[in-house]
Amino acid sequence: MNLRLIHRWVGLTAGAVALVLGITGAILAFYPVRDAWLSVPAEADLTVSTLVERVAATIPGVEEIRLLPAGDIVVYSFAGDQARAAYVDPADGRVLGDYQPSALSRRVKNLHRSFLLGDTGRMAAAGIALAMFMLSVSGLVLLIRRLGGWQRLTGRLRGSLSQRIHATTGRILLVTLWLTAVTALYMTAVTFELIPTDADVDPDVMSVAGPQGDLPAGELPLLQSLRVGELRRLNFPGAGDPEDTWTVVTASGEGWIDRYSGRTLAWVPAPPAQRIYDWAMLLHTGEGAWLWALVLGISGTSIPLFWISGLLIWWQGRRTLIGGLHNSAVSQADVLIFVASETGGTWGFAQALHQALVRNHRRVHTTGLENFQANGATQHILILAATYGDGKAPAHAAQALTRIARLPAGTATATVLGFGDRQFAAFCAYAEAVDQALRAQGWAQLLPLERIHQQSAQEFACWGETLAKALSEPLTLNHVPRTPPTTTLTLLSRRDYPGGLGEPTVVLRFTWPSQSWQGRLLGRGLPHFEAGDLVGILPPDTAIPRYYSLASAYQDGFLEICVRKMPGGVCSGYLHALQPGDTIQAFIKSNPGFVLEGARHPVVLIGAGTGVAPLAGFIRNNTRHIPMHLYYGTRDPAKDFYFDRELREWLGDRRLASLQTTFSRIPDGGGYVQDALRRDAARLQDLVANGAVLRVCGSRPMANGVAETLDGILATLRLNVQQLKDGGRYAEDVF
Repeated sequence: MNLRLIHRWVGLTAGAVALVLGITGAILAFYPVRDAWLSVPAEADLTVSTLVERVAATIPGVEEIRLLPAGDIVVYSFAGDQARAAYVDPADGRVLGDYQPSALSRRVKNLHRSFLLGDTGRMAAAGIALAMFMLSVSGLVLLIRRLGGWQRLTGRLRGSLSQRIHATTGRILLVTLWLTAVTALYMTAVTFELIPTDADVDPDVMSVAGPQGDLPAGELPLLQSLRVGELRRLNFPGAGDPEDTWTVVTASGEGWIDRYSGRTLAWVPAPPAQRIYDWAMLLHTGEGAWLWALVLGISGTSIPLFWISGLLIWWQGRRTLIGGLHNSAVSQADVLIFVASETGGTWGFAQALHQALVRNHRRVHTTGLENFQANGATQHILILAATYGDGKAPAHAAQALTRIARLPAGTATATVLGFGDRQFAAFCAYAEAVDQALRAQGWAQLLPLERIHQQSAQEFACWGETLAKALSEPLTLNHVPRTPPTTTLTLLSRRDYPGGLGEPTVVLRFTWPSQSWQGRLLGRGLPHFEAGDLVGILPPDTAIPRYYSLASAYQDGFLEICVRKMPGGVCSGYLHALQPGDTIQAFIKSNPGFVLEGARHPVVLIGAGTGVAPLAGFIRNNTRHIPMHLYYGTRDPAKDFYFDRELREWLGDRRLASLQTTFSRIPDGGGYVQDALRRDAARLQDLVANGAVLRVCGSRPMANGVAETLDGILATLRLNVQQLKDGGRYAEDVF
């Protein structure tokens, strides 16, 4: 089953009940902290025998001494027929006050343990604990997928406010949720005697009266050797039963002492199950470890945020994915549609295809490609596969090729439709890989592999006409790609460059209106973004957005892009006409394969023309002064040396370690950026050998030239660009 579905539905259902456990757990975690603050503990070297002498001297009729988890000493006694429980000062045995457990604490504890429903409630709470364990495991896997690997698990989070709250609280809850779930299950098993904690040995002991009478407690060897900090409970021998013994309980076991001779009659070590139970109790409640109780309290208060933010993410996702379709059961569907999509756009095309087939009275089931399968009723399999970045699989479908390779071909046909962008050399490479895997397994195809450029609705409609002929049934695919919700951005300033060859360029800096936290929680407004992410801009009366690499990050307080005016360019012409105070409609599209987060090794940045924009953003936010080296190629320093002032400032404050420039249209300008790389080959070899990561941004021909040049430079290290890509050290953003 889809891991994301498991996480979603376990979270939505069990999570609603877990709110009670989280809130009550946070309340209960307060008590160990309070008790530790108010406790009067014994000195570290105080023996139990000395404590007994002090208590016996001040309190008559003592029957039992207990050490509470916080360190307080409680003495239970009888004065005549009157029972009493009192706190005592271990330094002198004097009474500090009556001991009375909190009634509120008891009620909250019963609600937490059993929902006030006795054994039935305990079983229900155990079920919720099991669900929380599943939630923590699935959440960890999904978070690692989202961040791009476990190495980035502590990295900065991006996305809408609800997504960041959910991921942040998830990271806070991860360990404690797992621990409290496991310990709750163990303690429940002990409560219902599924795991016995009693020792197998039950000694038959009794005191044998001697002529000297009871030995004073201060002369009992076991109590002399035992420190108060080790004690759990000490029971005095009953005055009316001459055969009764002293009974002492510690974390390590239980012992019985002859009241007359002081001899230890028996000692039974605590069984492993009991020791585990003691640790489970400490980890689950924090009793006896106030700092851990504080962590548990913070985690408990995070659960409502975690659940509410997860609910909002689910609700937002239903608006953009396949929700609302009449999905037939997979075992009954004659058409299966499988989708691989990184940003969700391909699901809209799947929805249009699904609805068109349903109108033809087809039984259709649509799901993610990671769930690839077939059944006896299946006639046709249609796979809509988007390629992420430069030939990569969308994160959720990363293991789909392995799944396809394990399943033998069925009688159904399997057809692949690829979505991608021709600016990438690996255009629709993932769709091609899926198609090849299907053919290798022997699946027949209804149509050959087709490719859609930039989510073209026109190309999709044409493919639908071809599919209709192959199916011999009418089929109209009318789909307008859904644009994410946009935010109004206001132009703050512009900086113009004349450029060359009639292509002026402008650096535009936008600010955005303040957004209420409610709006940001619901996914409105700009999500957090990093330099290297993309901003999608919608010119007036245009449904297709244009994307520009960001030269700033969210924490900069503004959004900055560098735009060259293209001949006949609708969006570039629109942006060049803007004046300060004008507004645009925009949204953020993440570019996780290119952004530079948490770099610890030197960074080599290579760009040409307007491709310097995201690289400038990386440098701008290099406040940790990671060594960054920029190789920048343009035409004429007087016309298109973008971010020139900023680059000089960043060199001065060490955010930029070195700058190598080339200007291709002036004498002695140094040629192209590839020439600068060749001239600096020795240093590049040294940087790469020491773990440097590389980012390249510019036109596709420029990026190809850079890769070819670097392959030659790195050959002496027995490395090449593809190996660096495979290791996550090399990424491109090309146009």
